[in-house]
Amino acid sequence: MNRNAYVFCFLVLTVAGLSGCSSTPGGKETKQARTLDKIQGKAQEVLTETSATDNALNAGGPSIYLKDGLHRYRLFFKTATTVDPDKEYIAEGVLAQKAIDEIGDPDQGKNGYPLAASCDRVVRMAWPGMAFDVTDLDSSALCTRVKRYPARPVLLVTRLTPVTPTDGGAAAKKEAAADEDTPAVKVAADKQRALLVAGPAVLPAPLWAPAGDTAQCKLIIGKDGKVAELETGAQLCESVPWDQFSYKPTMQGGHPVKVETEVEVRFEARK
Repeated sequence: MNRNAYVFCFLVLTVAGLSGCSSTPGGKETKQARTLDKIQGKAQEVLTETSATDNALNAGGPSIYLKDGLHRYRLFFKTATTVDPDKEYIAEGVLAQKAIDEIGDPDQGKNGYPLAASCDRVVRMAWPGMAFDVTDLDSSALCTRVKRYPARPVLLVTRLTPVTPTDGGAAAKKEAAADEDTPAVKVAADKQRALLVAGPAVLPAPLWAPAGDTAQCKLIIGKDGKVAELETGAQLCESVPWDQFSYKPTMQGGHPVKVETEVEVRFEARK
């Protein structure tokens, strides 16, 4: 009787131990298939890379970016791919930083970002079935890239589709081009702060900067009061969700004008 009870307890403890194990950085295993990310933008800066890191993720092809408003996505491919500059494309795949954040980090980024295990999972998520050595090379290259520019989105592409041009947006594009040539009026940071209509006062620190900080971000605000352009390479500034910010338009001679200013954004430390 005692022996049977001992065996039963041993089995219960064994099952409990196995159920507590996990192969993921965050201790969670997601069995449901992840929905692919999709972006649309204009191809730009099609260059031949000399960096070994970028060459590894490019499969030997040229460097490709897609620009969508304030966002500029770096595309990487499983096989070498070329595009036509200034042409619109729809790219589907896995946004590396978004997937890394979804995987999570039990140490909240305090032991480095990104985790090697997270990079490996992201590569396998986007491009399953590759040889182990190829996956290892791509995972290492992805970690190096994201560590250097954590706020610049990387998309591991599974499908790239050209967008058929239409004439419907010709007038809007012409107006936008004319607006780009209009010089911006300089406005002091404190005056611009008084014009804020909407926008988060404090943001949670990203995993790659867990201690938090205050960033001074130089930017251009359009006539409509929306952030139109970011004029800084500071990674914290690039991580701000600028589409959530809006301002009362600055007026000159009774007309709204484009503004060059500086905005302070505070990032709260991760707990």
